[in-house]
Amino acid sequence: MRSSNGTGAFSNGASASLPPATILDVVCQEVDATPVLDVHTHLFMPALGSLGLSGIDEILTYHYLEAEFFRVSKWHPEEYRKLSKSRRADEVWRHLFVNRAPLSEATRDVITILKAFDLPTNTADMREARAFFSQRDSTRHVQAVFDKAGVSEVVMTNDPLDPVETALWLDVPELDSRFHSALRLDRILSHWQEHCPLLRSQGYDVEEDGRGNTISELSRFFDHWHSRIRPVYMAVSLPDTFAYPEESLRAHLLTQAVLPACREFDIPLALMIGVRRQVNPRLQMAGDAVGRANLQSLEYLCREFPANRFLVTVLSRENQHELCAYARKFSNLMPFGCWWFVNQPSIVEEITRERLEMLGTSFIPQHSDARVLEQLIPKWREARRTLGPILAHAYARVAEEGRPITRREISSDVARLFRSNFSDFCRLAAPSATMPEPAGVELG
Repeated sequence: MRSSNGTGAFSNGASASLPPATILDVVCQEVDATPVLDVHTHLFMPALGSLGLSGIDEILTYHYLEAEFFRVSKWHPEEYRKLSKSRRADEVWRHLFVNRAPLSEATRDVITILKAFDLPTNTADMREARAFFSQRDSTRHVQAVFDKAGVSEVVMTNDPLDPVETALWLDVPELDSRFHSALRLDRILSHWQEHCPLLRSQGYDVEEDGRGNTISELSRFFDHWHSRIRPVYMAVSLPDTFAYPEESLRAHLLTQAVLPACREFDIPLALMIGVRRQVNPRLQMAGDAVGRANLQSLEYLCREFPANRFLVTVLSRENQHELCAYARKFSNLMPFGCWWFVNQPSIVEEITRERLEMLGTSFIPQHSDARVLEQLIPKWREARRTLGPILAHAYARVAEEGRPITRREISSDVARLFRSNFSDFCRLAAPSATMPEPAGVELG
């Protein structure tokens, strides 16, 4: 695999104009060869061992598949959850892969994972796949998955108010350069009163109503966790009803503690807007839905806090055009990815075309949102499959109008979209621009 310095500096005719008939092939070559910095996942570095999810049972009991499973099976969620995880995985496999063809995006992702490891895709049971994944060395398997996915680095989602995760961080000797951290704020900004006792138990003098020493103590809490995990951004998921400005505890904590901390640490705040939690509580993680948000709140934040930077993704298809329009007005706003319910190929194509037409290459086209390690493989295979033809079409239109296109600038643009737009916006040290080469890793 050839490498680049991330700026498109190639030899062998990289500066020569491309014949129009070759543009699609060249774009797809560059898209396939450029390593990805995945800006939002729920994965964990190996040192946080028990938090990381991997293997066929985790893949098959992922909540996307469970939601589909409950539509086609006679299992009640309460009875299903009494089963062991492997038994649940077997039931999902039987109903979604044996009894019918796996035509949905979520089921096709599983087929992609099995094929990537040369495992059978039309078997009656999971015995071979289960045995395969159980025998994998976890550390080597992480790198093997990264290599197969064309990913060099990912950003985790780290919650310092999760008691299990907090305890594990105490034993982490050093950060893994492949795994960046992100400090998640949902429990602070959306569930403050419920978690005040936990903060107080850790020695922070905070109050449920946000008064007294709450702001200064929350700032001290952020200082501690920033120095420990070195997050590249803070992040929060927000409901479709999110409003700002407003007289609320969330607005108070946001403006008085969170945004000042982001400015002090020189990191963005990631806003993921539009989720409606637990519209069907019986489904647990599979029970969330989507709502259209009022993005005037985003307009206000970008305008009134110009020293802050905002990474933003929205869950509603109807909000996508509005997000692009705001990104044209505010350089401290960076749209990223196609999140959750809009991460379907037909919708991703529409969103990506719209962003390219309105913003050029000044956005981050995708993130995996992977919760199970192996999901990186189908998520980034599909992202590349979608992005290549969209970019090629745009270049071909430019060439038709009389502006020559070169491999050098294609390579540079792909590097921006997959890597440097994020690293520049977060002001990270220059990341590696070459696909990682496995060191003694068995890829099969």
